[in-house]
Amino acid sequence: MASTTPPEPKSEQEVLSTYRQMQQEMQGLIQNLTKIEMERNEHRLVEETLTPMDGDRRAFRLVGGVLVERTVREVLPTVIEHRGNLDLVVQKVKDALDAKQKESAAWKAKYNIKTQEEMERERQ
Repeated sequence: MASTTPPEPKSEQEVLSTYRQMQQEMQGLIQNLTKIEMERNEHRLVEETLTPMDGDRRAFRLVGGVLVERTVREVLPTVIEHRGNLDLVVQKVKDALDAKQKESAAWKAKYNIKTQEEMERERQ
């Protein structure tokens, strides 16, 4: 997710529009991050549950909407691998979010954009 610098705006409306778009992109990244972290935690719970079990015990796994019967020995390595992949994805999304936050903060500072809360604090 490479961030590209937006073109120089021509009007105040374009400045605000670009800033709002950046805020929406950050909200989308936060939602994705939350969803992926929840899925990662589910994988961790499954891993913790299956680890102490006998490898020949039956285990069921949802594959493409179909419940498949396997053994713990067959399922556990896949769950561990998927959790590892989710860890990598979480880190990439966090990095993208950090980059977008920095870009947004720079844009905000460059064009002296203030939120309503900031305006109210200045008045007091």
